[in-house]
Amino acid sequence: MLHKNSTFNGFIQIAGVHDVQEAQMLADCGVHSVGLPLRLPVNKEDLTEDEARDLIKQVRAQILPVCITYLDKADAIVQFCKELDLTHVQLHGDIATSELQKLTELAPQLFVIKSLVVKSDGSNKDALLHTVDETAPYVDAYITDTHNPATGADGATGLTHDWDISALLVQHSPHPVILAGGLTANNVAEAILNVKPAGVDAHTGVEDSSGRKSRPLVHSFVKEAAKAFAKLRD
Repeated sequence: MLHKNSTFNGFIQIAGVHDVQEAQMLADCGVHSVGLPLRLPVNKEDLTEDEARDLIKQVRAQILPVCITYLDKADAIVQFCKELDLTHVQLHGDIATSELQKLTELAPQLFVIKSLVVKSDGSNKDALLHTVDETAPYVDAYITDTHNPATGADGATGLTHDWDISALLVQHSPHPVILAGGLTANNVAEAILNVKPAGVDAHTGVEDSSGRKSRPLVHSFVKEAAKAFAKLRD
Protein backbone atom coordinates (compact mmCIF):
# COMPACT_ATOMS: atom_id res chain seq x y z
CA MET A 1 0.00 0.00 0.00
CA LEU A 2 1.08 3.65 0.17
CA HIS A 3 3.43 4.42 3.04
CA LYS A 4 5.38 7.58 3.84
CA ASN A 5 8.97 7.68 2.59
CA SER A 6 8.69 4.43 0.68
CA THR A 7 8.37 3.33 -2.91
CA PHE A 8 5.54 1.15 -4.14
CA ASN A 9 5.11 -0.88 -7.29
CA GLY A 10 2.09 -2.21 -9.14
CA PHE A 11 -0.39 0.02 -7.32
CA ILE A 12 -3.91 0.21 -8.79
CA GLN A 13 -6.40 2.94 -7.89
CA ILE A 14 -9.93 3.44 -9.19
CA ALA A 15 -11.44 6.89 -8.70
CA GLY A 16 -15.09 7.76 -8.25
CA VAL A 17 -17.52 5.37 -6.59
CA HIS A 18 -21.16 5.88 -5.66
CA ASP A 19 -21.61 3.60 -2.67
CA VAL A 20 -20.15 0.95 -0.36
CA GLN A 21 -21.11 -1.88 -2.71
CA GLU A 22 -19.12 -0.37 -5.56
CA ALA A 23 -16.07 0.09 -3.33
CA GLN A 24 -16.31 -3.48 -2.08
CA MET A 25 -16.55 -4.71 -5.68
CA LEU A 26 -13.30 -2.89 -6.47
CA ALA A 27 -11.61 -4.56 -3.52
CA ASP A 28 -12.91 -7.95 -4.65
CA CYS A 29 -11.34 -7.34 -8.08
CA GLY A 30 -7.92 -6.63 -6.56
CA VAL A 31 -7.93 -2.82 -6.62
CA HIS A 32 -5.71 -1.35 -3.89
CA SER A 33 -7.25 2.10 -3.47
CA VAL A 34 -10.49 3.94 -4.11
CA GLY A 35 -10.27 7.64 -4.92
CA LEU A 36 -13.12 9.79 -3.61
CA PRO A 37 -13.44 13.08 -5.54
CA LEU A 38 -14.97 15.71 -3.25
CA ARG A 39 -15.36 19.50 -3.26
CA LEU A 40 -14.83 19.74 -7.01
CA PRO A 41 -14.93 22.96 -9.05
CA VAL A 42 -15.87 21.25 -12.33
CA ASN A 43 -17.12 17.66 -12.16
CA LYS A 44 -20.11 16.58 -10.09
CA GLU A 45 -19.37 14.52 -6.97
CA ASP A 46 -20.37 10.86 -7.07
CA LEU A 47 -21.50 10.89 -3.45
CA THR A 48 -22.04 13.37 -0.64
CA GLU A 49 -19.49 14.03 2.08
CA ASP A 50 -21.68 12.26 4.63
CA GLU A 51 -21.95 9.25 2.32
CA ALA A 52 -18.17 9.34 1.78
CA ARG A 53 -17.55 9.39 5.53
CA ASP A 54 -19.78 6.35 6.01
CA LEU A 55 -18.17 4.54 3.08
CA ILE A 56 -14.68 5.16 4.48
CA LYS A 57 -15.63 3.60 7.81
CA GLN A 58 -17.10 0.53 6.16
CA VAL A 59 -14.44 -0.28 3.54
CA ARG A 60 -11.10 0.92 4.96
CA ALA A 61 -10.25 -2.60 6.14
CA GLN A 62 -10.64 -3.88 2.56
CA ILE A 63 -9.39 -1.03 0.38
CA LEU A 64 -7.45 2.20 0.96
CA PRO A 65 -9.66 5.33 0.71
CA VAL A 66 -8.03 8.44 -0.77
CA CYS A 67 -9.65 11.87 -0.79
CA ILE A 68 -9.32 13.63 -4.15
CA THR A 69 -9.88 17.36 -3.72
CA TYR A 70 -9.16 20.76 -5.23
CA LEU A 71 -8.77 22.43 -1.82
CA ASP A 72 -5.65 24.60 -1.89
CA LYS A 73 -5.21 25.80 1.69
CA ALA A 74 -3.33 23.65 4.21
CA ASP A 75 -5.71 24.43 7.09
CA ALA A 76 -8.77 23.43 5.04
CA ILE A 77 -7.11 20.23 3.77
CA VAL A 78 -6.14 19.12 7.28
CA GLN A 79 -9.61 19.89 8.63
CA PHE A 80 -11.33 18.06 5.74
CA CYS A 81 -9.17 14.96 6.18
CA LYS A 82 -9.94 14.99 9.93
CA GLU A 83 -13.67 15.22 9.21
CA LEU A 84 -13.44 12.27 6.82
CA ASP A 85 -10.98 10.39 9.05
CA LEU A 86 -8.55 9.92 6.16
CA THR A 87 -4.78 9.49 6.09
CA HIS A 88 -4.28 9.87 2.30
CA VAL A 89 -5.14 12.90 0.18
CA GLN A 90 -4.72 13.61 -3.54
CA LEU A 91 -4.44 17.33 -4.26
CA HIS A 92 -5.73 17.81 -7.76
CA GLY A 93 -5.80 21.58 -8.18
CA ASP A 94 -3.22 24.33 -8.21
CA ILE A 95 -1.69 24.77 -4.78
CA ALA A 96 1.15 27.03 -3.68
CA THR A 97 4.35 25.32 -2.56
CA SER A 98 4.14 27.36 0.65
CA GLU A 99 0.79 25.69 1.41
CA LEU A 100 2.29 22.24 0.78
CA GLN A 101 5.09 23.09 3.18
CA LYS A 102 2.55 24.25 5.75
CA LEU A 103 0.58 21.03 5.22
CA THR A 104 3.60 18.89 6.11
CA GLU A 105 4.08 20.95 9.25
CA LEU A 106 0.43 20.75 10.32
CA ALA A 107 -0.10 17.09 9.42
CA PRO A 108 3.21 15.25 8.93
CA GLN A 109 1.37 11.91 9.10
CA LEU A 110 -0.75 12.73 6.03
CA PHE A 111 0.25 10.94 2.81
CA VAL A 112 0.10 13.63 0.10
CA ILE A 113 -0.26 12.88 -3.61
CA LYS A 114 0.22 15.90 -5.89
CA SER A 115 -1.32 16.01 -9.35
CA LEU A 116 0.68 16.78 -12.49
CA VAL A 117 -1.88 17.60 -15.18
CA VAL A 118 -0.57 17.36 -18.73
CA LYS A 119 -2.02 19.69 -21.36
CA SER A 120 -3.30 18.10 -24.56
CA ASP A 121 -0.54 19.70 -26.61
CA GLY A 122 2.16 18.92 -24.04
CA SER A 123 3.10 22.59 -23.83
CA ASN A 124 3.46 22.56 -20.02
CA LYS A 125 6.13 19.83 -19.88
CA ASP A 126 8.84 22.13 -18.54
CA ALA A 127 6.45 23.66 -16.02
CA LEU A 128 5.59 20.19 -14.70
CA LEU A 129 9.27 19.30 -14.30
CA HIS A 130 9.74 22.54 -12.38
CA THR A 131 6.73 21.68 -10.19
CA VAL A 132 8.35 18.37 -9.26
CA ASP A 133 11.61 20.10 -8.33
CA GLU A 134 9.80 22.70 -6.25
CA THR A 135 7.29 20.47 -4.44
CA ALA A 136 9.25 17.24 -3.92
CA PRO A 137 10.23 18.04 -0.31
CA TYR A 138 6.57 18.36 0.68
CA VAL A 139 4.76 15.48 -1.06
CA ASP A 140 4.94 11.69 -1.00
CA ALA A 141 3.87 10.82 -4.55
CA TYR A 142 2.59 12.33 -7.80
CA ILE A 143 -0.24 11.44 -10.15
CA THR A 144 -0.35 12.50 -13.77
CA ASP A 145 -3.63 13.27 -15.53
CA THR A 146 -5.06 14.94 -18.62
CA HIS A 147 -6.46 18.46 -19.06
CA ASN A 148 -9.56 18.81 -21.24
CA PRO A 149 -9.45 22.27 -22.85
CA ALA A 150 -13.09 21.97 -23.95
CA THR A 151 -14.48 21.59 -20.42
CA GLY A 152 -11.63 22.84 -18.25
CA ALA A 153 -11.61 19.55 -16.36
CA ASP A 154 -8.35 18.15 -14.99
CA GLY A 155 -9.03 14.44 -14.69
CA ALA A 156 -12.10 12.24 -15.21
CA THR A 157 -11.89 13.38 -18.83
CA GLY A 158 -11.54 9.99 -20.50
CA LEU A 159 -8.66 11.51 -22.45
CA THR A 160 -5.11 10.22 -22.71
CA HIS A 161 -2.09 12.51 -22.98
CA ASP A 162 1.45 12.23 -24.33
CA TRP A 163 2.83 9.29 -22.36
CA ASP A 164 6.37 10.39 -23.20
CA ILE A 165 5.81 13.34 -20.87
CA SER A 166 4.61 11.06 -18.08
CA ALA A 167 7.62 8.81 -18.67
CA LEU A 168 9.88 11.84 -18.33
CA LEU A 169 8.16 12.79 -15.07
CA VAL A 170 8.63 9.24 -13.75
CA GLN A 171 12.36 9.46 -14.52
CA HIS A 172 12.66 12.94 -13.03
CA SER A 173 10.66 12.49 -9.83
CA PRO A 174 12.28 11.35 -6.58
CA HIS A 175 8.88 10.01 -5.54
CA PRO A 176 6.57 7.36 -7.01
CA VAL A 177 4.39 8.52 -9.92
CA ILE A 178 0.91 7.14 -10.59
CA LEU A 179 -0.26 7.30 -14.20
CA ALA A 180 -3.83 8.44 -14.89
CA GLY A 181 -5.67 9.87 -17.86
CA GLY A 182 -7.91 7.92 -20.23
CA LEU A 183 -6.72 4.50 -19.09
CA THR A 184 -8.81 1.44 -19.91
CA ALA A 185 -8.27 -2.32 -19.99
CA ASN A 186 -7.37 -1.90 -23.66
CA ASN A 187 -4.49 0.52 -23.19
CA VAL A 188 -3.29 0.17 -19.59
CA ALA A 189 -0.67 -2.50 -20.36
CA GLU A 190 0.84 -0.44 -23.17
CA ALA A 191 0.81 2.63 -20.95
CA ILE A 192 2.59 0.84 -18.09
CA LEU A 193 5.27 -0.60 -20.37
CA ASN A 194 5.90 2.82 -21.94
CA VAL A 195 5.73 5.03 -18.85
CA LYS A 196 6.95 2.60 -16.15
CA PRO A 197 4.91 4.23 -13.38
CA ALA A 198 4.66 3.02 -9.79
CA GLY A 199 0.90 2.73 -10.17
CA VAL A 200 -2.10 3.43 -12.38
CA ASP A 201 -5.46 5.06 -11.85
CA ALA A 202 -8.69 4.78 -13.85
CA HIS A 203 -12.00 6.57 -13.54
CA THR A 204 -14.31 6.76 -16.55
CA GLY A 205 -12.43 3.99 -18.36
CA VAL A 206 -13.96 1.30 -16.14
CA GLU A 207 -17.55 2.59 -16.14
CA ASP A 208 -20.57 1.22 -17.96
CA SER A 209 -23.14 3.31 -19.85
CA SER A 210 -24.88 4.24 -16.58
CA GLY A 211 -21.70 5.81 -15.20
CA ARG A 212 -21.21 3.16 -12.54
CA LYS A 213 -18.13 0.99 -12.20
CA SER A 214 -18.42 -2.22 -14.22
CA ARG A 215 -17.15 -5.42 -12.57
CA PRO A 216 -16.05 -6.96 -15.92
CA LEU A 217 -14.23 -3.77 -16.95
CA VAL A 218 -12.55 -3.40 -13.54
CA HIS A 219 -11.57 -7.06 -13.54
CA SER A 220 -10.02 -6.74 -17.01
CA PHE A 221 -8.24 -3.51 -16.07
CA VAL A 222 -6.68 -5.08 -12.97
CA LYS A 223 -5.69 -8.21 -14.89
CA GLU A 224 -4.00 -6.27 -17.71
CA ALA A 225 -2.29 -3.86 -15.32
CA ALA A 226 -0.97 -6.68 -13.14
CA LYS A 227 0.47 -8.51 -16.15
CA ALA A 228 2.24 -5.37 -17.36
CA PHE A 229 3.66 -4.58 -13.91
CA ALA A 230 4.93 -8.17 -13.71
CA LYS A 231 6.75 -7.67 -17.03
CA LEU A 232 8.44 -4.55 -15.65
CA ARG A 233 9.71 -6.58 -12.69
CA ASP A 234 11.10 -9.39 -14.89
